[in-house]
Amino acid sequence: MDLAHTRIAGTTVLSPAGRIDHATAEAFKAALAPHVARCAAGQDRLVLDFGAVEYISSAGLRVLMLAAKQAKVQGGILAVAALQPIVREIFEISRFTLVLNVFATLDEALAA
Repeated sequence: MDLAHTRIAGTTVLSPAGRIDHATAEAFKAALAPHVARCAAGQDRLVLDFGAVEYISSAGLRVLMLAAKQAKVQGGILAVAALQPIVREIFEISRFTLVLNVFATLDEALAA
């Protein structure tokens, strides 16, 4: 899975697209890993722009959970922004809105 990325004022923004499910979760994890490794105290924050993510399964949520734990251990900040309605519903049902920093828009995440 390709993760388009940009850097905006001390924040790395990664933009996955499509579905993050059983078939793509490992590729998502591999693409995300080097960015999470650099998400540490005194370094870039990491924001995942989910504006183009159509669906996320439990396998994808597991990848996010592990990435968030790693970032926290390293003293970094990982956030998710711009969830599509179905993805937001999955986050709410699974209570991931309590586990991750979730923002309505990318601009809101960048301002936090």
